Amino acid sequence: MNFSLIFFVMFAVFALIFLFSVIKIVPQGREFTVERFGKYTKTLTPGIHILTPFVERIGRRMNMMEQVLDVPTQEVITKDNAMVKVDAIVFIQVMDASAAAYRVENLPYAITQLCSTNLRTVVGSMDLDEVLFQRDNINSRLLTVIDAATEPWGVKVNRIEIKDLTPPVDITNAMARQMKAERERRAIITEAEGEKQAAIARAEGAKQSAILQSEGRKEAAFRDAEAREREAEAEAKATAMVSEAIARGDVNAINYFVAQKYVEAFGELARNPTAKTVIVPAEMGGLVGTIAGLGELVGLAKEQQQSRSDIRREPSRAAAASSASTPPSRTVSPRRSGGAVPTTE
Repeated sequence: MNFSLIFFVMFAVFALIFLFSVIKIVPQGREFTVERFGKYTKTLTPGIHILTPFVERIGRRMNMMEQVLDVPTQEVITKDNAMVKVDAIVFIQVMDASAAAYRVENLPYAITQLCSTNLRTVVGSMDLDEVLFQRDNINSRLLTVIDAATEPWGVKVNRIEIKDLTPPVDITNAMARQMKAERERRAIITEAEGEKQAAIARAEGAKQSAILQSEGRKEAAFRDAEAREREAEAEAKATAMVSEAIARGDVNAINYFVAQKYVEAFGELARNPTAKTVIVPAEMGGLVGTIAGLGELVGLAKEQQQSRSDIRREPSRAAAASSASTPPSRTVSPRRSGGAVPTTE
């Protein structure tokens, strides 16, 4: 009884071991190589597979997904003898599981060392400025070289990226000073451009102001000329009227001209800034009399104008209106020794 139970248990264990060794399940993203008596025969893709018991076995389990390898930091001497520290990362993907498993030992290490040596070669063939400012060129050159080298291994190199470039401290300080000087130069140029634009704007404003002032002076001169023209016309009319009055024998017209010149001359004398003494006529009454004569002259002119209007409207009463409006006779007093203007008495 006990022997039968032990035999049954041993048979069950052997059956389980046999099943696990024969039935293989390959997960997604992986591929297994199969070896028969140690020799590669086939590759198992994702899914369930049955192997020949005691003859076939799983050789290598390969990762078919894209992998990222870190290239360690190393010091590289550039073409112009500058020491820089460089590191990178590599994106690879196994395309042929059998080639990656049996054509190279320790595939990640091999690719890392290949990237390190080619990175040293590419960076060493360039100047420091090219290394600092042409990372894309370095990446493309590395990708071309390493992808061609890893193709026999069944590996596809998708990308290579320079992760860090560290120049020496003295070069970093020199670059900082250069950048500062460049910034200051740009600031000076920008400030100079601003001052130039401001000067142009001020010159344009001065130009427009001068044009407007010139136009204003032109308009003022035109209006002054027009005013003088009208004043001359008015003076001509006044002269003509006085001449007509003189021709008719009116003494007040003569008094008007003399009084006008007298008043203008006295006003100029009073306004003279260099004169310390103003001479006043001895007989101011003569000036008052002259002004009174001017008032009578103005009234006479109004009466004559009114009489002419009446003559035009009423021809039958022209003679009566003319005799009623005739002014009394006036005499002119002789000029006195004090220099006063002749006045009417």
